[in-house]
Amino acid sequence: MSLFAADSMPSRCVRLPLLALFAASAFAAAPALARESDRNQPMDIESDHQEGTLDGNSINTLSGNVVIKQGTLDIRATKADIHQAGGEVVRAILTGSQAVLKQQMDDGSPMTAKADRIDYNMSTDVVVLTGNYTVTTPRGSTSGQRLTYDLKSGRLESGGQGSGRVKMTIQPKSTRATPAPAGKP
Repeated sequence: MSLFAADSMPSRCVRLPLLALFAASAFAAAPALARESDRNQPMDIESDHQEGTLDGNSINTLSGNVVIKQGTLDIRATKADIHQAGGEVVRAILTGSQAVLKQQMDDGSPMTAKADRIDYNMSTDVVVLTGNYTVTTPRGSTSGQRLTYDLKSGRLESGGQGSGRVKMTIQPKSTRATPAPAGKP
């Protein structure tokens, strides 16, 4: 079976079944985890243009109004480079004048991450957000120029570039918004 299957939508649409492209959204400002059930949903990708080969050892570039959806995961970017090796997706690089990743966590709380570049290396389970990143959850937010998140260890590292600084806001437990029950908007 081919990794990509075209759909008859007006823009290009690609389906990547069972791909956990962004379990990375677990890098919220607290230990909430990305919605585990999203990994078991089909992934739908739409863009204005797609270029690449389907041989399983390539880079497929999606450009123009890129939209990636998988369960509660919703990603918007100007461009996405999807790297494959041995038929598996091993890396995804999302760029734009702020690529945006939104997902509902397992505890029902929303998470939004924005950056000029989001680079997820599935081989190493490391996500790097660069260029004016912001990650926001009901528990708080963080922003800066570069954030590295190791999914295996849970280690975060962030820093500014030049005179840039890391900024964090941690909400007191008593003022955090109560998340909506799972499955309800």
